Amino acid sequence: MNRWDNLKYKYTQLSIAEKIIVINVICFVIPFVFNSVFYLFQIPTASFSDWVQLSPNFNTFITRPWTLITYSFLHAGFFHLLWNMMLLFYSGRLMLNLFPDRIFINNYFLGAITGGIIFLLSYSLFPVFRGSYPPMVGASAGVMAVFIFICTYTPEQDIRVFFFNTKLKYLGLVFFSLDVIQIPYGNAGGHLAHIGGAMLGFLYARQLGKGNDIGIWFENIWKSIFEKKSLKTVYRAPKSKPVKSQKSDENKQVKIDAILDKIGKSGYDSLSKEEKDFLFRAGKD
Repeated sequence: MNRWDNLKYKYTQLSIAEKIIVINVICFVIPFVFNSVFYLFQIPTASFSDWVQLSPNFNTFITRPWTLITYSFLHAGFFHLLWNMMLLFYSGRLMLNLFPDRIFINNYFLGAITGGIIFLLSYSLFPVFRGSYPPMVGASAGVMAVFIFICTYTPEQDIRVFFFNTKLKYLGLVFFSLDVIQIPYGNAGGHLAHIGGAMLGFLYARQLGKGNDIGIWFENIWKSIFEKKSLKTVYRAPKSKPVKSQKSDENKQVKIDAILDKIGKSGYDSLSKEEKDFLFRAGKD
């Protein structure tokens, strides 16, 4: 196995949250390479970034609708990237302990899209933004969607922050409040986008707790685009599904629902080792 194959293999072993982190790091480095090439050939560097960052000018956005997603893979600086990826790593681990990859993908990207829409609407609605059209980059809206999702779904879970323990619901409230408070002090559009992502994460978790997956329509879209379609094969279908198999699936789902209810009421730490192992295996099925 050569080095490239080894890297590809290691990438496939990462969780979906870790894969998104790797993509964000690569997207952070690539513009520096482009800038060097553009400098040598005297090409204006803005010509590249303009096509991937999100402009608050609706007339510009309508010609580049893909920027509603691509903006979330770019960052304004190293510490902007570092903070977002650290929060995504830790909150992503908590979320993926409970839910399959598809729920994470739906929540993350719908959070980024919602944040982008709030950003666009804000520059059309609020007088303070008139005459100003700074573009937006950063994964913060998607990251906030993941973080607030897990804070909402397991609010009573204890978490260690520096030298003290607190509950996720309090940490989520602090993060959300900081974005609201900082709106008048700079990057108002960015903070509003964070709030949009947080609201999506909150709504997704609440609805999922009621058995309603509000991201299923988005899942159908990305699956139709990215998943490989298998060749159709003709076979004789069994006359009926074994009753024993149906019963086993029903019992498994009942057990999963009971465990998730327990998490919602008492936090993840209240689970026994057997319950944690069962939930982990079920999430991989």
